[in-house]
Amino acid sequence: MNRRSLLVLGGTAVAAVAAVVVLGPGGPKPPDLGTAPLMFQNLAEKLAGAMRIEVKRHDQSLVLERRPGDVWVLPEVAGYPVRAGKVRELLVGLTELRLVEPRTADPEMLDRLGLQDPSKEGSTASLLRVLDGAGQPIAELMVGRRRVRTHGDVPESVYVRRPGENQSWLAEGRLPLDADGQLWIDRDLANIPRDRVLKVAIGRTGEPPLELVRTDGPDGRLAVTVPAETPPLEQTSLDTIAGAFEYLTLTDVQRAADIPGEPLGKSRFTMTDKLTIEVGVNQDGEAVWVTLAATGDDEAQKLDARWKGWAYQLGSWKLKALLPRLEDLRQAERPTAAPPAPAPVAPPR
Repeated sequence: MNRRSLLVLGGTAVAAVAAVVVLGPGGPKPPDLGTAPLMFQNLAEKLAGAMRIEVKRHDQSLVLERRPGDVWVLPEVAGYPVRAGKVRELLVGLTELRLVEPRTADPEMLDRLGLQDPSKEGSTASLLRVLDGAGQPIAELMVGRRRVRTHGDVPESVYVRRPGENQSWLAEGRLPLDADGQLWIDRDLANIPRDRVLKVAIGRTGEPPLELVRTDGPDGRLAVTVPAETPPLEQTSLDTIAGAFEYLTLTDVQRAADIPGEPLGKSRFTMTDKLTIEVGVNQDGEAVWVTLAATGDDEAQKLDARWKGWAYQLGSWKLKALLPRLEDLRQAERPTAAPPAPAPVAPPR
């Protein structure tokens, strides 16, 4: 058992002993969690050969695959990488899962613990399987309802059972189990403050070139320089362009070679610290898809390593920030006030 587990289990035992002292002989008996058996013996070393993770529920399923470079991906989402920390948390949780208390072995009672067959209508159970390269299970279990604890020093617990067995258990440990693949993806693409944007060059198909440059001074803001003459423009729309990469998040992802829709054009954002980002924009109905490429120093290399080869669907409102038309920036015309109604004429007496 690692140091972290010893600290958690030790803290639990101390809390239980304190309860006996405070409540007297009728208080809860201190649990001896150190003797609770691991659900999977010697699992940590076996997980070195894990190549596939499956989560199946009645209405959802998830598959993660391990690729060269120790990268876990979602095959159903074009092989897009998932959050390494989330995979690590799940696998570590499996190695630390301890069977602390047997529960029902009556198959008719398993639904009360959320451990009925996942294939049955209305089931809330999850089947978790970790497989090796030959498709053989390294670890598999049914996962049911979690028990909520109100004290921060008490480990989480969950009801579990082994596939093919009716005996259920209350297990101590954390299993962050999600069958929705979208919850495994890091949706954050960039978060670059608007005050770093120095210049934006827009090349939209069928539209004249559009360029914006930040004005001088600490409070400088983007202003249109090409074309030289423009109608009155809305400053909030210009500020939206400057904030195009603030909290930029994806809604879907696809291989860049398979980007949906028709090309609308490209834009180039020149920023401080020698960072330049080029954006290619496609539109597929209401959906907006982009490719991103960064050039510059170390920051650019990290961004480009993540973006290269992928196309991202963004919220449709991002179109006016990443590839605006001059018309999109025009100041809204205020309605002309109607002339006052003539005063009524009093009838002659």
